[in-house]
Amino acid sequence: MPRIEPFEAHAERYDGWFERHPAAYVSELLALRPFVPMCGRGLEIGVGGGRFAAPLGVQVGIDPSRTMLERARARGVEVFEGTAEQLPFADDSFDHALVVTTLCFVDSPAAMLAEAQRVLRPGGTLVIGFIDRDSPIGRDYEAHREASVFYRDARFHSATEVERLVRDGGFSIRSWAQTLARPLAETALVEPARPGRGEGAFVVVHAVSDKPAR
Repeated sequence: MPRIEPFEAHAERYDGWFERHPAAYVSELLALRPFVPMCGRGLEIGVGGGRFAAPLGVQVGIDPSRTMLERARARGVEVFEGTAEQLPFADDSFDHALVVTTLCFVDSPAAMLAEAQRVLRPGGTLVIGFIDRDSPIGRDYEAHREASVFYRDARFHSATEVERLVRDGGFSIRSWAQTLARPLAETALVEPARPGRGEGAFVVVHAVSDKPAR
């Protein structure tokens, strides 16, 4: 079952994270920006309040939380209620898909990737941004997970695990990027993204669908 209760009850608090940590937020956006196509029809899976879809130009978003969807709609995103594992879209509906800090919340990452594969056109782009469990911030989140309203039931993943999930899902990985090498409390300035993984807490994987054209 989707874990929507904390987001329904504390939507303003969750959305406010981006206001409280502007340098980290912009650093994440900059890490994602080179990989999200500027043209074509895009979908964000787990759009939340639209904090990523809107500035990155992703037109459509889906999320199980109605309260968060209201915020995304107010930011100009076309929204749909639903889960990552059962997307309410036809096959080959989108040119690219974005998934940001959603992987840790879904019941089945493999099912989510299967659905992303289904709704993407052949050769479509998949961009996933996530907190690397093996990073200092990831380890801190994991250590304090039980005390967090939002992350209590989350399952964080390492970059190695995400790589395996993406490849098993029928995607070819093109590149990695990373940012947020410092703890959030020390992130006062925007941090440029760097290639690779293993040093930054926020990791981006850029992949393309391997499914053949019909």
